[in-house]
Amino acid sequence: MGRKATGTGASRTKILIVLALVFVAGIGFAGAFNAGLSHTNEMEFCTSCHTMQVNLNELKETAHYKNASGVRATCSDCHVPKPFVPKMIAKVMAAKDVWHEMLGTIDTPEKYENLRWDMASRVWAKMRASDSRECRSCHNYDNMDLSEQDRSARKRHAAAVDEGKTCIDCHKGVAHEEPDEPDEDEEAEG
Repeated sequence: MGRKATGTGASRTKILIVLALVFVAGIGFAGAFNAGLSHTNEMEFCTSCHTMQVNLNELKETAHYKNASGVRATCSDCHVPKPFVPKMIAKVMAAKDVWHEMLGTIDTPEKYENLRWDMASRVWAKMRASDSRECRSCHNYDNMDLSEQDRSARKRHAAAVDEGKTCIDCHKGVAHEEPDEPDEDEEAEG
């Protein structure tokens, strides 16, 4: 009877050791995963592809990059959601940009410009669908002091709230050059 009890105790010890190792490995994986996500949210990472230099140079000309307050929006501030599930979806979708860079679909300024409208339209649709969630992490109607805005902005922001508009409905081209909508003839040819 003593041997059975000892064998059961050894089994429990082994199970506890395995559980402890799984727990430690899980913490290690979570830490490495988080570090990887953080790294891929850095502007240096986002703009390391040749194609993204176009976007970076445009951003550098805006108040989102350089302003009196010293606050700078980076790529991930505008393009990567903060909540986990939407963030993971955005990360998977962003892989297509890397893929198209490798395929040569957007690897020259001319190719990039030819696809700019389509790429911008997809971003705008995503922003509309999320009610400009990433914009609102910094800009919020409720926190705006409309009295400090010029007459036009004050009127338009108040109307936008009443009309249920979202930021991107009025602020296209705020961080990147707004592409010209293609002519119907160009769309038919493409």
